[in-house]
Formats: sequence, structure tokens, C-alpha cells
Amino acid sequence: MARRRAAEKRDVLKDPKYGDAVVTKFMNCLMYDGKKSVAERIVYNAFDRIQGKGGKDCLELFLEALANVRPSLEVRSRRVGGATYQVPTDVPSTRAQALSIRWLINAARSRSEKTMEERLAAEILDAASEKGVAIKKKEDTHKMAEANRAFAHYRW
Repeated sequence: MARRRAAEKRDVLKDPKYGDAVVTKFMNCLMYDGKKSVAERIVYNAFDRIQGKGGKDCLELFLEALANVRPSLEVRSRRVGGATYQVPTDVPSTRAQALSIRWLINAARSRSEKTMEERLAAEILDAASEKGVAIKKKEDTHKMAEANRAFAHYRW
């Protein structure tokens, strides 16, 4: 454990087009090598594709997709008397949001469409309709927590 004080949480600025901080966090996670303008272009073009296909507002669909991917339980390793147990714990809201963003981006990167915009748009639409790789990752995490429910008394 760290012995110094806890790191301060920095607030991110709202993105210029939609005025939402979650979209900015998503762009920051998508970004490689500090190329924010490239990440912005990918996200905005993916949102334009969603606007054409989804029917609903693209920002609403995006936030719905993130909410569908957000985990409520996860397992953490706990060492008790020489044995290591996978103990199911509740996920704090900030970590749940970070995990959902990460899982959505990784699922989009693993897809087979030609451009990242197409991959991201397709994965967001899949997650909004509760299917796709990111949703499967959440379900696997919940299954793991459910399977190790017997060790829940080691939570502290």
C-alpha cells in the first residue's frame, strides 16, 4: 500500500461538441501517443455513424452502452493463511466507469471492420442492445464473482 497521501482526482474538461466529460474520458482512453485530435475524429465520426443507424441520439446510445457494460461485482485476490482466495467485491462507481470504457475500447479494437470508426460504432451499437464482446466481458466478470460467492465472508 502507498504510504503517502492518496492521489487527487483530476477533473477532465467537457468535450467541445457534446459537452460531456464522459466522452472526453473515452477519447483520452482511446488516444495513442498524445494524438488527441485523431482520437476526437475517430469518436465523432463513430458517433455520426451511430446517429445514422441507431435512431436515437448518439450520445444517449453511447451512455446507454457504457451503462450496459458497467460491472457491479468483481473478484479481488485476498491472501488468507497461506491460501489466495478470489473474493467477490462491489465495484466503486469510478472504477466501474473506467472498466466499462476500457472494455468497450478493447472490444472495438478486436473487431474485424476496416476502420476504427466502424469498429467503435458497431461495438457501441452492440453494447447498447446488450450483445457483443464488451457485454460478454461484463457477464464473465459477474459469473466469476457469483462462482466465488462462498468466499464473500473474507471481504473486509
